[in-house]
Amino acid sequence: MTTATSNSYTLDTLTGQIGPVVSDAEIKQLDAAYLLPVYSRLPITLVRGAGSRVWDADGKEYLDFLAGIAVNTLGHCHPKLVAAIQEQAATLMHTSGYYFTAPVAKLAEKLTKLAGMDRVFFGNSGAEAIECAIKIARKHAKSYGGPSKFGIVAAQMSFHGRTLAAVTATGQPKYSAPFAPVVQGFTHVPFNDIAALEAAVTEDTCAVLLEPIQGEGGIYPAHKPYLEAARALCDKHDALLIFDEVQTGIARTGKWFAYEHYGVVPDLLTSAKGLGGGFPIGACLARGEAAETLVPGDHGSTYGGNPLACAAAMAVLETIEEEHLLANSHAMGAYFVHRLNEKPFRDKLTDIRALGLMIGIELKAPDAKRVLLAAMERGLLMSAIGDHTLRIVPPLNVSQPEIDQALAILVGIV
Repeated sequence: MTTATSNSYTLDTLTGQIGPVVSDAEIKQLDAAYLLPVYSRLPITLVRGAGSRVWDADGKEYLDFLAGIAVNTLGHCHPKLVAAIQEQAATLMHTSGYYFTAPVAKLAEKLTKLAGMDRVFFGNSGAEAIECAIKIARKHAKSYGGPSKFGIVAAQMSFHGRTLAAVTATGQPKYSAPFAPVVQGFTHVPFNDIAALEAAVTEDTCAVLLEPIQGEGGIYPAHKPYLEAARALCDKHDALLIFDEVQTGIARTGKWFAYEHYGVVPDLLTSAKGLGGGFPIGACLARGEAAETLVPGDHGSTYGGNPLACAAAMAVLETIEEEHLLANSHAMGAYFVHRLNEKPFRDKLTDIRALGLMIGIELKAPDAKRVLLAAMERGLLMSAIGDHTLRIVPPLNVSQPEIDQALAILVGIV
């Protein structure tokens, strides 16, 4: 280990710092003083990660079963991902969209084929991917209706991002109310309610926007007939079906994209989170007419589709294939659920909602936050959604012994 001094700019392999050593207390003071206070942070400072584990500033080890909110697909610091980023960073990091580059073109081919789509636009986040999908839907609608055909039907308890249009699409008023007036044209209906969806979709609807599994809503999977109804309604009313797979995509559910479980194919598909394995990248994928809607000048992003992000994403996709992580996601998710259905968990849970390694655990008692903090104290990181739900989204290469270790932590505190 190289230990930094107050005047050194070497890497400290224990703390992960480059430059003068800053104590845990100093980090928290700087955070409080200079960052906009938009996060309620948990009281640990993470400094290093490897695989499914991270370490804090005091050297304490944790199993990371939140994985950056379903982002760290390969865990922390996977050798192939690190090597791809290092090599591309030393070759060509950014050029803008004015020029062709090989990493962008190769990733576009790879991702569209995996997703069953025709074309892709690369941005930097899931919210940007949603914005692109909304713009495509509204422009596409001009070919089929008058000026009133701009409505978008989304689901209650959904989450689609933090930009103004994305937060308006989100079916949780707590996220959008502080920023009113919001973008016009959005309607929200109960999730999995076919009758409500049928009543909301009209000739003035340009798109239906749904998550195959509601992530921030509590890990609630869509019912197959509901998605089938959404597809039929979009076809009937010349609207586009948009699936937000920012959290569910990239092998999280045991398939490349969650829509494959349902056999319902969208016109537009958004991806981010797990795509870069920790490096920021988002993607809006389109097929058919939706893929031919935008023309030069309609959309863009200075950083979107830069060679460095695309090289990272390609490494993630190739590693998922090489290490058979689709199968591992399916198998380890099934194992996790099997163990949760055994005593002593069975009597303390009201529901387990899961597909692959996207798992929601519903507690009988309204103390998800207490369980979250107690698990963190014992070395397990996850998240709480509301008072009753724990969200488990570990790296896709998580092992059975690591799951057993996590369950051993939970068993004493749930």
